[in-house]
Amino acid sequence: MIQAFEFSPFQENTYVIADETSGDAIVIDPGCYEQAEKEALSQFLDARKLTLKYILLTHAHLDHVFGLAYLKRRYGVPAYLHEREQVIYADVPTRCALYGLRGYEHSEIDAWLKEGDQFQIGSLTLDVLFTPGHAPGHVAFVNHADRYIVGGDVLFRGSVGRTDFPYCNHNDLLNSIRTKFFTLPDDYTVYAGHMDPTTIGHEKRTNPFVKIN
Repeated sequence: MIQAFEFSPFQENTYVIADETSGDAIVIDPGCYEQAEKEALSQFLDARKLTLKYILLTHAHLDHVFGLAYLKRRYGVPAYLHEREQVIYADVPTRCALYGLRGYEHSEIDAWLKEGDQFQIGSLTLDVLFTPGHAPGHVAFVNHADRYIVGGDVLFRGSVGRTDFPYCNHNDLLNSIRTKFFTLPDDYTVYAGHMDPTTIGHEKRTNPFVKIN
């Protein structure tokens, strides 16, 4: 099961992935900013009696980590991020102040991700892909059994991730899409960090930034 929530003024997608047999769950990119959003996420987990095991971060831009401290405190579970995101994550409090966003609570990262890592809950497995460009330590999570990728801010429906932020690299982004996303089968669903889901095949055919003729 995968459930999306759209949170914060940045309209960021937070994902809950759960193995319905075991009741174990993973949250990817907790972008819940308002207290009501944080409670909506925890109420979803609690109402379904899901046991949160891991918090996984595709990258550390502020809109993807607003709710990290809340979830860690409430459920006592570890948070994972790629090591190359440390400079981005350390800057989140400053970025929040620049945007006039109050109430952000910083939290520790418990372990570093790398390509090839796997996370298992029940019979469900997520494989970690290293997909830099939008951020230097960006990763994505692939579920081959259910044929989808939770891709963060790399590939969107009809668009690609921004590369005008500090530490972005446009060539790296395009390379990540072509070598990590577009090597997946066409029917894989892409659950992105913003906007609606799409498929690998649809973006290969139609995405003006990276389509394959």
